[in-house]
Amino acid sequence: MEYSAVQISSWVDGEIEGDASVSIFGPSKIEDANKGTITFLGNKKYTEYIYNTSASIVLVDKAFVAEKTIKPTLIRVDNVYASLAILMEKFNSSMSIHKGISNLASIASGAMIGEDTCIDDFVIVKPYVKIGKNTKIFGQVFIGDGAEIGDNVVLYPGVKIYHNCIVGNNCIIHANVVIGSDGFGFARNDTGGFEKIPQTGNVILEDNVEIGSNTVIDRASIGSTIIKKGAKLDNLIQVAHNVTVGHHTVIAAQTGISGSTQIGDGCMIGGQAGLAGHIKIAEGTLIQAQSGVASSTEKGAKLYGSPALDYQNYLKSYAYFKRLPEIIQQFREIQTKVDVLTQKNQ
Repeated sequence: MEYSAVQISSWVDGEIEGDASVSIFGPSKIEDANKGTITFLGNKKYTEYIYNTSASIVLVDKAFVAEKTIKPTLIRVDNVYASLAILMEKFNSSMSIHKGISNLASIASGAMIGEDTCIDDFVIVKPYVKIGKNTKIFGQVFIGDGAEIGDNVVLYPGVKIYHNCIVGNNCIIHANVVIGSDGFGFARNDTGGFEKIPQTGNVILEDNVEIGSNTVIDRASIGSTIIKKGAKLDNLIQVAHNVTVGHHTVIAAQTGISGSTQIGDGCMIGGQAGLAGHIKIAEGTLIQAQSGVASSTEKGAKLYGSPALDYQNYLKSYAYFKRLPEIIQQFREIQTKVDVLTQKNQ
């Protein structure tokens, strides 16, 4: 299907600069775009491509100033990435799913299914489950006893939601996520081995949460592991028992969060970060990728390194660390000169 610049501009509240009659059929990357596509310039390091791109339309910031002639039609917007999200939804081709409830699904008696919910082949829904309206559950999903799933939720193939866990409205959970597996709780016994501590709590995902593929969120030992409203978790993340992740916090792939750690609202955590247990990450904390955080933080902290330091202090320290062999050599030369002068003065 084709869309005109006028249509696109109306979706994103943009301003057209150039040929308003031009049409496109889909999106493309700015560096290898073809005629009949729309692309975007959201990062200054890609600016050079806008002067040579073959795209028919380019989405740009209203403040963008061209230094050369640009052939494509521009649509100027207040926020390129927010506008891009709107456009991608228009172009998104969704996976096919069985309409209604598949005969190949296993739905326990007593489970409650809301209106207009689709349940695909080989889904298992255990007793006393509650599923809201307009929810999509793809093949091979498992939903355990007493779990609750809200309205407008999407559970992609292979998601496993253990017993008594709660998923709020408008959540998206990608393939092979596990919600509510046992936390890592063991007690050493008299023989030196370990006895398993029953994990009696659950996991609560509040509204508008998105969880990436292969992420695991453990159930609490007592109480709840909680992912609060609007939080976004990437793929391959481990969230241990009794963790709380704050409102609108984002966490990148391969991060590990140890038990009972409390993460505040609006935090940003880079990939492969590691957080120790029983600490508090304050509101608005920024943690760079591969950082190791072993202690609680103050509001708005910016951390880098392992163990993590203040971001600016880390950069200064690393500048010296890279030159450490050279600095040591200079120190030895100075020490040699000092020794020579000392011997002369004796």
